[in-house]
Amino acid sequence: MNRYISDPLEPLGTAFGVLLVLIGIGTLVGMPWAHKSGSALLMLGQILGAVAAIGIGAALAWIART
Repeated sequence: MNRYISDPLEPLGTAFGVLLVLIGIGTLVGMPWAHKSGSALLMLGQILGAVAAIGIGAALAWIART
């Protein structure tokens, strides 16, 4: 066991949280809704999904660190 880390899963939770944040940001930057012939509801769903991924990832990383 590493004596500096009290919880062995802390780095894993932090890494997955950061990964979710990066995926959400990448989705927003990539604008996948601009390449589909979908409705405004589809566009809104994709935006909300990307923002939710950022929020969940940030919360997971924060919870893992505290």
